[in-house]
Amino acid sequence: MYSEITIPDLKLFKKGKVREVYEVGENLLIVASDRISAYDYVLPSLIPNKGKILTQLSRFWFGRTELICSNHVITADVDEYPEVLHEHKEKLENRSMLVKKTEVVPVECVVRGYLAGSGWREYKASGKTSGVNLPDGMQQADRLEEPIFTPATKAEEGHDINISFKEMQKIVGVELANKIEDVSLALYQKATFHALSKGIIIADTKFEFGLHEGEIILVDEIFTPDSSRFWPVEHYNPGQSQLSLDKQFVRDYLDSTDWDKNSPPPPLPSEIVQQTSDRYMEIFRLLTDKTGL
Repeated sequence: MYSEITIPDLKLFKKGKVREVYEVGENLLIVASDRISAYDYVLPSLIPNKGKILTQLSRFWFGRTELICSNHVITADVDEYPEVLHEHKEKLENRSMLVKKTEVVPVECVVRGYLAGSGWREYKASGKTSGVNLPDGMQQADRLEEPIFTPATKAEEGHDINISFKEMQKIVGVELANKIEDVSLALYQKATFHALSKGIIIADTKFEFGLHEGEIILVDEIFTPDSSRFWPVEHYNPGQSQLSLDKQFVRDYLDSTDWDKNSPPPPLPSEIVQQTSDRYMEIFRLLTDKTGL
């Protein structure tokens, strides 16, 4: 397991909650650690195979969606990386991607097909989410009549904040916002059909986009258990929190403790670590039909 991946020969471009990003000439190297975050904190516990699962699942989805939207991946084969990286093959294998550097669009692009998470909390308070009016009398985890696009601000620290589509248009411009909405909904629809064929509901998901040579492309990760809610169809039961194969399992555990969410979080018990790893591996197996990484 890796708490962080250091490449002394490269300049660190950015360190996120889960990934290290290094400059490689005019491109970037993204390496996913086994860290896990929740409630804006990086937890002190590592999740076995998490970085590999996030990377390999993103690769799977980037391949399935490239006709809808191009993505930033150049290669994920370490043997095709610049020679300076070959000596680091062991720690880069299966958990890294060489990608194009882009001008990142400063908005989290969220698509919701079901009422959960912050969307459910907003609905309870106001009857809408991200400015979108929803029918009266909806329950937690209810399916929406049509998927909706609900953007949020990208916060370097603290919570992302849901915003209206008009606010997004002010931030990035009307034309770009409209195109991103259309692409996001098309991506969600494509992935939803595949997931349902595997017995999985994608309740909601978030994308990040960048601009590269004037083209909108997908960046970061896509349809992973860190960026999406995955619910087994056989256990779906609206009106309550759902059985999940994603990071919500960890949030639910933390909610059951006396941690105040305003101080450094406690380590996860070993059984929660193992169950989290098992759930991440299970969703990878179900969606990709692959038994190993």
